[in-house]
Amino acid sequence: MNAPKPRPGFPARLPLGPAAPTPARVRPLAPPGTPASSGVGLDSHAVRQAMVRKLSALGIGHPQVLAAMGTVERHRFVDSALVNQAYEDTSLPIGLGQTISKPNVVARMLELLCHGRSLPLGRVLEVGTGCGYQAAVMSLLAKEVYSIERLRGLHDKARENLRPLRLPNLHLLLGDGMLGFAAGAPYAGIVAAAGGEAIPGAWTDQLAVGGRLVAPAALQPGRQHLVVIDKTLNGLQQTVLEPVHFVPLKSGVV
Repeated sequence: MNAPKPRPGFPARLPLGPAAPTPARVRPLAPPGTPASSGVGLDSHAVRQAMVRKLSALGIGHPQVLAAMGTVERHRFVDSALVNQAYEDTSLPIGLGQTISKPNVVARMLELLCHGRSLPLGRVLEVGTGCGYQAAVMSLLAKEVYSIERLRGLHDKARENLRPLRLPNLHLLLGDGMLGFAAGAPYAGIVAAAGGEAIPGAWTDQLAVGGRLVAPAALQPGRQHLVVIDKTLNGLQQTVLEPVHFVPLKSGVV
């Protein structure tokens, strides 16, 4: 088997890899009263750790991001017919033309968001809740998470998926993600699960000084790239990384 190709990295000011800060212990994530699972089924710790090992082999090095990915049970966020594929590194349909991102993509974006910064992060915004999986992972990495979804059907599905977990620091919103959520601003971080031709100005306006935004954007026609924007006292610093493929960013609520 060929070794995975290394991703393009950040400039020296934001290196990736083992230099990430030593994280605090990630708290367990399970419905109250749920016993720890040690079997061989999808509920088992071993299945999630196998996924984490694959993520590490693909270049994810941030220890607390890996710990969070190994804590959230991804199979609880996909349709029952697809649960056997839940821990494969693949995107899966979740309805209404949307998908749950590959574990590697989720981990990559959260590693970029967290690297070199004290954890937990402060208040963060997710644009595109989808089925709620990434929001659950983010809840282990930030003090407070706002997640906004424009599709009512997916918003309702995410609420159903997340309700048993009773995450007090996670707030689900139905609204136009292109507008962000000004009432919660400023944000220490913003992550988007859909890409447009440019990063909406509302997002950078709502980003705190010292905050970071990670999102796909079609900076060239028909070609999305992962973009990281840091907001500094001197303005916005943008870094363009590897090509990606996300669903298109759209406005409005349906």
